[in-house]
Amino acid sequence: MKGVGRIYQQTFVDTYARVAICKLYTEKTAITAADLLNDRVIPFFAEHGISLRRILTDRGTEYCGKVENHAYQLYLAVEDVDHSKTKANSPQINGICERFHRTIKDEFYDIACRKKLYRSVEELQTDLDAWLTKYNERRPHLGRYCYGKTPMQTFRETLHIAVDKTIRTSVKSDGQQLILSAVR
Repeated sequence: MKGVGRIYQQTFVDTYARVAICKLYTEKTAITAADLLNDRVIPFFAEHGISLRRILTDRGTEYCGKVENHAYQLYLAVEDVDHSKTKANSPQINGICERFHRTIKDEFYDIACRKKLYRSVEELQTDLDAWLTKYNERRPHLGRYCYGKTPMQTFRETLHIAVDKTIRTSVKSDGQQLILSAVR
């Protein structure tokens, strides 16, 4: 982007409902990858009363490293999120996210960058957020689980399933209460 430099997009897509969350950055690091989760993803799930239990990423350096000194790995450990990684050179394993990237390129970036000259990441982020609202709340999907509903309709209608899948077991040991939970 002229005047700003390279822009990197961190993307989260719920594999069931296809709800997408994106944030733009000027660098591609473990801190920015963790920031997306901390700033938007974890609060989104918490707002709906469920927790993120597992995440699938590619094997990029921003996602993978030694747990002891890698910001993204440390963040996942603190939030108690299991981390699965795709096989090397197998983008089809993360096909839902890859398909979303094609959609966002075709329906947002190709159009927005022809209509407007962006002078800052924040300006582009504002338009991206507006497009994501349209994508999540007004654009019907024909894929698996959505059946012509929007991602947020699918998410809200199946929220009770996620809550029902939450296993809450109380176990008393040494006077402490242990609560185990698993979601989606």
